[in-house]
Amino acid sequence: MSYRVMIAAALLGAAACGGTAAEQSPIVAREGDARESRLSNLRQITFGGENAEAYWSQDGEYITFQSTRDGRTCDQQYVIKADGTGLTRVSDGRGKTTCGWFFPGGERLFFASTTAHDEGCPVRPDPSKGYVWPLDRYDIYTANRDGSDMRRLTNYDVYTAEGILSPDGSKIVFTSMKDGDLEIYTMNADGSDVRRLTNTPGYDGGPWWSPDGTKIVYRAHHPKDSTELAQYRELLAQGLIRPSKVELFVMNADGSDQRQVTALGGANFGPSWSPDGTKIIFSTNFVAPRSGNFDLYLVDANASMAGPDQVEQITFDGVFDGFPIFHPNGKQLLWASNRFAAKEGETNLFVADFRW
Repeated sequence: MSYRVMIAAALLGAAACGGTAAEQSPIVAREGDARESRLSNLRQITFGGENAEAYWSQDGEYITFQSTRDGRTCDQQYVIKADGTGLTRVSDGRGKTTCGWFFPGGERLFFASTTAHDEGCPVRPDPSKGYVWPLDRYDIYTANRDGSDMRRLTNYDVYTAEGILSPDGSKIVFTSMKDGDLEIYTMNADGSDVRRLTNTPGYDGGPWWSPDGTKIVYRAHHPKDSTELAQYRELLAQGLIRPSKVELFVMNADGSDQRQVTALGGANFGPSWSPDGTKIIFSTNFVAPRSGNFDLYLVDANASMAGPDQVEQITFDGVFDGFPIFHPNGKQLLWASNRFAAKEGETNLFVADFRW
């Protein structure tokens, strides 16, 4: 699983690639928490397994997401129609995948996969190391929406994932260990002109373009002293990272003017922007940092070191809620949640109308 979705999985296919799409259960209306005043008309669009990191096509007609289902023990990349039907596996069934995104037009998309290195799922971290995430050997691939014509876009053979396309479709921002640390880069949509944006020792990842393409929000943890930095680098050398402390940052699209947006404590991750670019929506467990209760919050995009009194809580269900993204029309919110799980560890996708 990806660096972003591992929080959900830690707390908590069989369809032929390019074949006939399997029909999914119809969307089910759900009753949301009464305190979720910005959300209405809640609908569940996946049922069973672990489904997360779901993102719309530019026209809002399709959703791509990663899912552990059909007896698999790690994620493959899928596409469904916005009404929850037409489930199709896009990835090749090897290794594991993460972080899919549509190119303009919705006929083609990109995602990260370990297929070059793993026939099956990569080995999971030793439980004795505590709560850590694996930095598997992802590279970024492109494929048609039906799974055909899969091509490799990057060739770093180290963790390279978390890709998001710029609003004009010209560039991809992503996270990679290609230079020995977890840093944020941009490249042209064809993989050329790679540029490094971050340089501070520590983790920088989860980047997301603002609607006008001029800024990037991301999450980061920069060790405060030499001891903490040594511990971080020791884990990194083992292909691991401990994710319990990450805050949100914003920078210009060229990497300049990096500033910290939140100072909440805990794990703050999965940020994306409101349609007008004035707010950032994200997931956090700052209220109970050792718990699996992540909720969605809004923060002003111009905030600096925002504390608890400067963020607005959006979800209130006592389980995991994460990976929020607004519909291209700005009127709906899509996210992943453990709510209404049929069994422990199940994560599904939900859509609700959003009141501004």
